[in-house]
Amino acid sequence: MASSSLPFPSLLLQKVPLQRSSKPYSPRLILRPITASVTDKPSVSAVAPPPESTELPIREIPGDYGPPFIGPIRDRLDFFYNQGPAEFFKSRIQKYQSTVLRANMPPGPFISSNSNVVVLLDGKSFPVLFDLNKVEKKNLFTGTYMPSTDLTGGYRILSYLDPAEPNHGKLKQLLFFLLKFRRDKVIPEFHASYTELFEKLESEIASSGKSSFTEANNQTAFNFLARSLYGSNPADTELGADGPNLITKWVLFNLHPILTLGLPKLVEELLIRTFPLPPFLVQNDYNKLYEFFYNSSESMLKEAEKMGIPKEEACHNLVFATCFNSYGGMKILFPNIIKSIGQAGAKLQAELAEEIRSAIRSNGGKVTMAAMEQMPLMKSTVYESLRMEPPVPLQYGRAKRDLIIESHDAAFEVKEGEMLFGFQPFATNDPKIFERPGEFVADRFVGEEREELLKHVLWSNGPETESPTVENKQCAGKDFVILMSRLLLVELFLRYDSFEVEVAASSLGASVTITSLKRASS
Repeated sequence: MASSSLPFPSLLLQKVPLQRSSKPYSPRLILRPITASVTDKPSVSAVAPPPESTELPIREIPGDYGPPFIGPIRDRLDFFYNQGPAEFFKSRIQKYQSTVLRANMPPGPFISSNSNVVVLLDGKSFPVLFDLNKVEKKNLFTGTYMPSTDLTGGYRILSYLDPAEPNHGKLKQLLFFLLKFRRDKVIPEFHASYTELFEKLESEIASSGKSSFTEANNQTAFNFLARSLYGSNPADTELGADGPNLITKWVLFNLHPILTLGLPKLVEELLIRTFPLPPFLVQNDYNKLYEFFYNSSESMLKEAEKMGIPKEEACHNLVFATCFNSYGGMKILFPNIIKSIGQAGAKLQAELAEEIRSAIRSNGGKVTMAAMEQMPLMKSTVYESLRMEPPVPLQYGRAKRDLIIESHDAAFEVKEGEMLFGFQPFATNDPKIFERPGEFVADRFVGEEREELLKHVLWSNGPETESPTVENKQCAGKDFVILMSRLLLVELFLRYDSFEVEVAASSLGASVTITSLKRASS
């Protein structure tokens, strides 16, 4: 899982020489149960699709891109500073009376050559971005620009590959293998890692009356991923506790054109949105991460060679999948979950505690995936968090052919080659699909009828009711993310009856401070 809009704080960047290890790489120029599906079907039908039709009135897509250079800069300033993303889109929906419209998406000049997109802002039009018969996903992970491959060893990483490309299937299958190979380690390592986190929170609350969950979660999330997926404890290696800081610097260089750092507008525009930051400035930091994963991934790298993937390319993909996708997702998602439950209050917390403890008692006192399937409120709470605040809010696709895209009210013609962009929080908070969409309703998905709504939960680059395969772009770790999120709530409420939080504005997810933890009474 990854985010194409991970806002990271300002960082002190160091110009450092490139270092090599004994296993160097050379930049090239050229759960439910954790499951994965692999089929032999082609990703695109060989038969030409029939002409599209619609019963809705066809409307010209409203909006405009403005004059060259000026229009993209104007929209960029509105998006980041004058309005912010939510108001940027809301104001245009109101202006054009349409949830499908034209606008520019950052970064614009001088980093991206074309910022023109067709914006999709409702739950009916948004899913076209998952239809690989209609859209291409090549080099669109970060939208209207692509970071230098010098940041990933000279390779185009899996996230930037379209399923029609030969390497896509191999690399995604490698990630499926990793999740299956290490699945027995996930639950015990999560327990060990987050027990350490809770002990740290308790100690700090006892001494100072509060503790930052957000900060503690960063190190804990990285430790858990390294221990569970690679059997390596960072503290026992040369990496030590540096992992989260190194990742932050590296991600900044990947995403800086679409981040906000909290700097004065002019400074931020000149510093991170005028020209790409030179990759060599962060190369030493990335090398440390690369060497840690290379030294911890012997079994995976051997498996990669059997699949026809060079060890070097495989390792760069493991770094990206673990640090950018998985760690980046936990960094955003976990504080958001704690925030939502903390703000919901004592009643929901008591209900979750009772349900979780009862299910565990009924399963011999052990935390298992089968036991968690017997916790409908807990499962729904996780889905509701993902619905309200999807960790990856921005999705892109390029039309493979002339299309007709439908919103709830009208149909729109899109030409081959046009860039489609969806702002997911508007799609998953669509009032024509969800009742009280802006309200956190923990039991929204409890019951067979309500579970039907899960097809509109889209956080994984696909509907929650579908599964990732080598043929699609749905998150390879979809079920892994759901499992981790469930485990967070299970570990939390096995240990505590209730907790209280303070929430502050943050450029990344939520800044959550725990002010009270009441130990479990039964």
